[in-house]
Amino acid sequence: MAINSDRDPIVAIATASGRGGVGIIRLSGEDSFIKTFIEKFFGPTECLKPRYAHYRPFKDECGSLIDEGLALYFPTPRSYTGESVLELQAHGGPVVLQMLLRRVLEVGRSSGLRLAEPGEFTKRAFLNGRLDLSQAEAVADLIDATTEGAVRAASRSLNGEFSDSVHEIGDQVIELRALIEAILDFPEEEIDFIQSTQARERMHKIVDDFERLKHQSQQGSILREGVTVVLVGSPNVGKSSLMNRLSGTEVAIVTDVAGTTRDKIENEISIGGVALRLVDTAGVRETQDKVESIGIERTLQAVENADIVLHLIDSTHQSSDEEGQKILEKVMQRVSAGVPVLHVLNKCDLGSTSIPNPNWITISAKTGMGIEALEKKLLELVGWENKPESTFLARQRHLEALSKAYEHLKLAENFVNYPEPPLDLLAEELRLCNEELGQIVGETTPDDILGMIFSRFCIGK
Repeated sequence: MAINSDRDPIVAIATASGRGGVGIIRLSGEDSFIKTFIEKFFGPTECLKPRYAHYRPFKDECGSLIDEGLALYFPTPRSYTGESVLELQAHGGPVVLQMLLRRVLEVGRSSGLRLAEPGEFTKRAFLNGRLDLSQAEAVADLIDATTEGAVRAASRSLNGEFSDSVHEIGDQVIELRALIEAILDFPEEEIDFIQSTQARERMHKIVDDFERLKHQSQQGSILREGVTVVLVGSPNVGKSSLMNRLSGTEVAIVTDVAGTTRDKIENEISIGGVALRLVDTAGVRETQDKVESIGIERTLQAVENADIVLHLIDSTHQSSDEEGQKILEKVMQRVSAGVPVLHVLNKCDLGSTSIPNPNWITISAKTGMGIEALEKKLLELVGWENKPESTFLARQRHLEALSKAYEHLKLAENFVNYPEPPLDLLAEELRLCNEELGQIVGETTPDDILGMIFSRFCIGK
């Protein structure tokens, strides 16, 4: 089995599957390949002016017309991948595009043209220096964004704002490390390291800038990943009604018969620009019903994966709800460490109620009373501050790299504060900090991590 090379010419359908007004076939490769392909595909006298749209016929091997459309040629290095790129824009019918793709592969096969792997066009943009790794990831995040806030944050990352912030901190770390190593190289010089380099002042600034970046990235992770909110409680407390109220549509079946919901129901909504994945679950209670028991176990499994557990209580029965307390105990055994549990009293439109705890939220899923306060509380529990203009769409791997880099930076800060700083240890911690930062933008990222990142892209991007 042949191993694909990053230098092979590649091709793929670059538009989403299904029918559409326009479909795009994208090729990328060395300029000599693209020019040869153009001559073979359109005719030996054909020459496409760079970055101009040319209306041309697309024919099969027998000369019969497949379609007519636009051809655009982007010579290296001013293209998406940094290689030369040719795009053929035809009508967006799936059969038309498959016929055109098959013909393109036939024409280019003798030159090694192959189908692109998922994310390979963007991977080449990264390898050829058109994008750094965090920008390349932002391409996929922009495509997958489910809220306006996520789109804007992904655009900022794609534009390089996140990378610039990482580089800015990295440059400060390198500068301080260089000063330390210069002193280590000339130990005979009696130099007051702290005084001569203003090391403490420099370190404090780096830490302050780093903590700001870390916070912005955590906010961006909320935008990217969204928040999973699992609704739990006794049967007939109003979980499905609340699901429908938050969703703004009839997602779940609502009746006054306890146990209507037998399996979990999921729906994604947006609150304050943040995607919330609502999970309505089967009511938890003791039951001999086999189907209902399966639904209850799935409820408890959903709780294990929740970012927030919303425990709904019937306000009209709370004083005698011993079963509700047993339910809560069973649910709490499955809640992951650190996951908040929000207690919500429902059906407050049916009369006055006492609130056992001032941190509880009172609502009426039927009338909408208290829903705005509930939405605000949900965002507060995940730490969302609603400042999207300063947010980057960070991934989990970014947060992990930042966390490791921060640990090294704090150790370095600790060494700086020693009466006689251990310069060799200080320089090493700064080196390790910078290495972790380099993983974010792809300067020190192992190849297996790169493969994992780009394999999750869609084909044609």
